Amino acid sequence: MSFWKWSKVEKTRTQFMPAGKVAYAVGDVHGSLGLLQAMLEAIANKSAQLDQVRPTIIFLGDYVDKGDDPSGVIDTLIEAKANDRFNWVFLKGNHEDALLTFLQHPEFGPQWLQFGGAPTMLSYGVTPPTARSEPEVWEAAAQQLLGSIPSAHMDFYQNLGLAYRLGGYFFVHAGIRPGKAIEAQKDDDLLWIRSEFLEDRRALPVIVVHGHSPDMEPYADHRRIGVDTGAYATGRLTSVRLEADKVDWLHVTRADLKPG
Repeated sequence: MSFWKWSKVEKTRTQFMPAGKVAYAVGDVHGSLGLLQAMLEAIANKSAQLDQVRPTIIFLGDYVDKGDDPSGVIDTLIEAKANDRFNWVFLKGNHEDALLTFLQHPEFGPQWLQFGGAPTMLSYGVTPPTARSEPEVWEAAAQQLLGSIPSAHMDFYQNLGLAYRLGGYFFVHAGIRPGKAIEAQKDDDLLWIRSEFLEDRRALPVIVVHGHSPDMEPYADHRRIGVDTGAYATGRLTSVRLEADKVDWLHVTRADLKPG
């Protein structure tokens, strides 16, 4: 189903995607391995049906935490990017930022645990300390986790981009700070901003495609496209397909998962 609402002013603008380009932007996965696998299959099938020439698949971050199999998600993404039928773009989310922060600053551990870090530790075979554990316990846990993360996974985490631009679209995990030029955006805003971006109504120099702020339905207007439908909690992973001035949604749910 195609979804877009145009104003008379917007109709005068040039197409948002460059001619001949197609992109898929995938919302927050959060350890939902089965949904990720189903989404990759759905995109591949859709692309084959439309005979597209090397579409770009952009993941908007938050691969880890909250869901059941964060390390399995990373394995799958590393394997997927070997498929040169697609151009792959992997952006950093605030949860990958939190993981890397914990590895460098173990005192961040209790805070990471509060917003979903335990499943990531468990997926790498590390038992999370309690939030009230002594600093030396968190230090030991960080060292154990660092030693348990495969080098290919660390390379993946450390090489995630912060943003990606294609045509009139700007892909980022959380959003941008309104009133600031794109080149002046701070990393923290790109990864963590929420209400200041979502609730602002000023026009933006680009259409921002983002995750980070889950809702039951994806969202699109003249400023932004929100793709996070809370996969780990709702059982629904969403991507948006962008071609010329068209915006189409692609959803997978737990009902789409193959047995076993």
